[in-house]
Amino acid sequence: MFRSEYADVPAVELPIHDAVLARAAEFGDEPALVDGTDGTTLTYTQVDRFHRSIAAGLAEAGVRKGDVLALHSPNTVAFPLAFYAATRAGASVTTVHPLATPEEFAKQLTDSAARWIVTVSPLVDAARRAAELAGGVEEIFVCDSAPGHRSLADMLGSTEPEPVIDIDPAEDVAALPYSSGTTGSPKGVMLTHRQIATNLAQLEPAVPTGPGDRILAVLPFFHIYGLTALMNAPLRKGAAVVVLPRFDLETFLAAIENHRITGLYVAPPIVLALAKHPAVAQYDLSSLKYIISAAAPLDADLAAACSHRLGLPPVGQAYGMTELSPGTHVVPVRDMPTAPPGTVGKLIAGTEMRIVSLDDPDKDLGIGEAGELLIRGPQVMKGYLGRPDETAAMIDQDGWLRTGDVGYVDAGGWTFVVDRVKELIKYKGFQVAPAELEALLLTHPGIADAAVVGEYNDDNNEVPHAYVVRQQTALDLSQSEVLMYVAERVAPYKRVRMVTFIDAVPRAASGKILRRELRGRA
Repeated sequence: MFRSEYADVPAVELPIHDAVLARAAEFGDEPALVDGTDGTTLTYTQVDRFHRSIAAGLAEAGVRKGDVLALHSPNTVAFPLAFYAATRAGASVTTVHPLATPEEFAKQLTDSAARWIVTVSPLVDAARRAAELAGGVEEIFVCDSAPGHRSLADMLGSTEPEPVIDIDPAEDVAALPYSSGTTGSPKGVMLTHRQIATNLAQLEPAVPTGPGDRILAVLPFFHIYGLTALMNAPLRKGAAVVVLPRFDLETFLAAIENHRITGLYVAPPIVLALAKHPAVAQYDLSSLKYIISAAAPLDADLAAACSHRLGLPPVGQAYGMTELSPGTHVVPVRDMPTAPPGTVGKLIAGTEMRIVSLDDPDKDLGIGEAGELLIRGPQVMKGYLGRPDETAAMIDQDGWLRTGDVGYVDAGGWTFVVDRVKELIKYKGFQVAPAELEALLLTHPGIADAAVVGEYNDDNNEVPHAYVVRQQTALDLSQSEVLMYVAERVAPYKRVRMVTFIDAVPRAASGKILRRELRGRA
């Protein structure tokens, strides 16, 4: 068993809104949230006051403890207000990809039993359609303004009393993001207030931050990585969060220069852009102190090229998963200059890890031996919503969570992730379940069978590659037809990017697709 070098941290027995904003009065007029495009700034005093007013407005509208509220929005300065207001009103927040199709959105609404939606005006039509498909949604609120919908902005003037809700941090679910886990379709991951808040405390010794630090939030808040690293963690410590709604390289670089960003949390495609794009040379990025990459594996040579170009310590990696609130490993900021290339870091405070043999899961492995990573700690999820069997398959009776990732630990305590047991595809940090795409492909009348695997393209992004068996009656089915069929039915990040026609999908006697054989062909 491997244990963190850091001292254990006590569990944070607070609702997430209090765990994050407890020091808001102390930080006072320090900037908390800054719109990276127009400069709109909310101070800590305003964030604290505004989210309480919105909580009162939500409670007046009928939001009660135990309700689920779907937060469907790109990054804006209003997103954290909506999140903390909802949890203060007693709701659990299920975060929704803003580019989800109405059908995908409706599935999440139905599975989570969400009664309320908070969205933004450009997405209100998709939210309405999703609510119609799902049923059971009481009301759709907007952060800005849209005809026929109550606005969170209007709630800032609420004279209703702030709701006082009895929240049990250990049991009550604060966030309900959706994850495909190691296999299968997306599932609601129940993360309690204590699990999320304690994970923040676990990360603090390795990645210290505070007033004067400026963090650029370009990765989405709806993703657990963004929710923790870019929203909860910096706001808990008094840093300023500069918010961008999406990644556009020129806007991103201008925000670093104009707002004097000190810390970047990114995914590998952004590291690639920083390392190679000619536009980088046109901006002053000298305010940066460190870069941390997570959500997908980062090539060690690419990391070195990025840090060399920017004159920074080597890009540090972090590791985790939605089911782990999400963090378990990070390269400590102070150790970035000396950490071995390619490592995902060291175990954060209060975290234990086992590495077990892929051939014999009861056999524990030692230093330098690669096997599946198992994690135990206070950040392990409560479970999958409504799926006790899948929860039990993921977390054993002793509390060890199977990550589905293959890795090893070196003599210095550094962890390296080298492969995935699980079949999940990670496209720019977003999870894509092959089973979901395969089920969709099989609805095409011209497709007899299909399998989807991840394959790296020329930009070093893992993309869905579909291997398709044509029906005998559709031998003229083309690659472009398959690509379009999927693209019209899924969010952009789930699109199939490559198609290969084959005679038969390789399967084991049990019927399981032999994906390794397909990857070998690729």
